[in-house]
Amino acid sequence: QVIKCKAAVLWEANKPFSIEEVEVAPPKEHEVRIKIMATGICRSDDHVVSGALVMPFPVILGHEAAGVVESVGQGVTSVKPGDKVIPLFVPQCGECKSCLSTKGNLCSETDLGTRAGLMPDGTTRFTCKGKAVYHFLGTSTFTEYTVVHESAVAKIDPAAPLEKVCLIGCGFSTGYGAALQTAKVEPGSTCAIFGLGGVGLSVVMGCKVAGASRIIAVDINSDKFAKAKQLGATDCINPKDFSKPIHEVLLEMTGGGVDYSFEVIGRTDTMTAALACCQCNYGVSVIVGVPPAAQKITFDPMLLFTGRSWKGSIFGGWKSKDAVPKLVADYMKKTFVLDPLITHTLPWTKINEGFDLLRTGK
Repeated sequence: QVIKCKAAVLWEANKPFSIEEVEVAPPKEHEVRIKIMATGICRSDDHVVSGALVMPFPVILGHEAAGVVESVGQGVTSVKPGDKVIPLFVPQCGECKSCLSTKGNLCSETDLGTRAGLMPDGTTRFTCKGKAVYHFLGTSTFTEYTVVHESAVAKIDPAAPLEKVCLIGCGFSTGYGAALQTAKVEPGSTCAIFGLGGVGLSVVMGCKVAGASRIIAVDINSDKFAKAKQLGATDCINPKDFSKPIHEVLLEMTGGGVDYSFEVIGRTDTMTAALACCQCNYGVSVIVGVPPAAQKITFDPMLLFTGRSWKGSIFGGWKSKDAVPKLVADYMKKTFVLDPLITHTLPWTKINEGFDLLRTGK
């Protein structure tokens, strides 16, 4: 059956979300229709609103969520109606080069490539006012019901609180994994994290779990420092408090640079500062924030020639279908906390207020 439900549709860039009635088609072969129970707001969604991440319109955004399977298409074996699940914006088909490699996690079925906004068969499952509406990152969670490919959904512990573990769908896993999986932070090491939003704070948690002895949190909003310290930061610094470039401040603070740095904002100037602040010979810098469209980085190649490594990390380097159920199990075992990452809980019709809170750093 086609389901009629409410969704937050973005008709064009730089406009508020509009709560509309949409029609959600039934799942086709190897697809799953999910009733979304909780969704987080991520800066990547806002990048589409601002035009920094280019996507086709109209679109239903949202990619960090948890829900319950409503129905499944033909051939679906990994989940059944009633299962609690997390949609995966990085799918895991199990067959492409990245999925088959022990080093990779960016499945070729991802929506970050050429098929932006459509299901693998090149069509959409959403209609609004007679118009086709695009999907976002193969998930589209700002709606009461969504359809995802079977490779983009993970079954989780039925006892898990969906309003908390939805964060494992993006923000928490992305930051935590950047420290543990991508950088492979070692005990006793020194780390610097640029940007203390939900993902940056999750990097702080990952560095702490990995046994880093010094975790330096960097943000231009000092209101974020108390929470960063609560989660494991040993030092907090605001670039606005210094006259010299922040990478020089960090080099001095650490006697020659940090072992690991993380850029969790998505700005080219902070990406180069994060690279420059790590140790010149064996420092590793990880780009975690989504880079802005159509911007290039200019930097002195000597920064890399001396031995530094520059890496990117998507979804924390986790193989999504394998890792998400395990991360949920770890949360249930209290290996890590999620509550400090949740600042507000709003009814989803107040989605525009939620984005205002994100943009004002609250």
